[in-house]
Amino acid sequence: MKRVAAIDCGTNSIRLLVADADPATGELKDLDRRMQIVRLGQGVDRTGRLAPEALERTFAACREYAAVIKGLGAEQVRFVATSASRDAENRDDFVRGVVDILGVEPEVITGDQEAEFSFNGATKELSGRADLARPFLVVDIGGGSTEFVLGDASVRAARSVDVGCVRMTERHLVHEGQISDPPTEGQIAAIKADVATALDRAEETVPLREAATLVGLAGSVTTVAAIALGLDRYESEAIHHSRISLAKVREITDRLLSSTHAERAAIPVMHPGRVDVIAAGALVLLSIMERTGAAEVVVSEHDILDGIAHKVAEDAEEEKGKD
Repeated sequence: MKRVAAIDCGTNSIRLLVADADPATGELKDLDRRMQIVRLGQGVDRTGRLAPEALERTFAACREYAAVIKGLGAEQVRFVATSASRDAENRDDFVRGVVDILGVEPEVITGDQEAEFSFNGATKELSGRADLARPFLVVDIGGGSTEFVLGDASVRAARSVDVGCVRMTERHLVHEGQISDPPTEGQIAAIKADVATALDRAEETVPLREAATLVGLAGSVTTVAAIALGLDRYESEAIHHSRISLAKVREITDRLLSSTHAERAAIPVMHPGRVDVIAAGALVLLSIMERTGAAEVVVSEHDILDGIAHKVAEDAEEEKGKD
């Protein structure tokens, strides 16, 4: 077992996993798993730059994570940065700050790399399930982008498109600096049109309709699942591998799109950082299910973060073999 740390810094959140990993079996034993919503991608779609306040929120989280990593004695650390930092003109400021705090350089990975990490993290423990047909279509709905990856034991096709809960909210639901509360029919139609175009692009590479099992990842999906399950608080164990029907996703999406900020904030499982972006995220999920013909989505709490941790352990084992 190797003690590793993986950090996934996306458009909306930054997450840490410290785990003991067995490269031979793929087993991960969590020691610490945590998340903060820092909105690194605040305004990037409009300005092309990372906002100073967004950078400072992210660096504050990095300082907290550095203390956790040191305290647990992780041998290897990998920091992966996704959509927002790919898009930003001033990404060098972000890189320098992370190196100063954590001592490792963030890897600004491509959408295809992001998709592969997500697939491996989500499907390693599903591989032996007789009740889930293959191929799997793993869908990771992030803040700035959504990754699609189709595969059996390994990846067959992958594509990343620039549709995520934060990007759709900022592009279509913000008027004169304020988020519509609730969205208008015209705004909802604009999101649907954007997502439909993105799905067309994804289908150029990934045969979405060949999927036998849809696996959904990330906060928009897990929040919809928590609401569907009627949880009084966020319970990761209950959410992980839950199966939510298309009808239920449609019902919850309609509810979120017709509710006010206060009504969404009052939902017991709602993270404060998701209140304004969850309606767009749910609509992205619903659109994907309708396009693929999925009767349900299998929800996974294991995603890109777990995939990164697996890769860290495998790479360390390879280096050891070379010595």
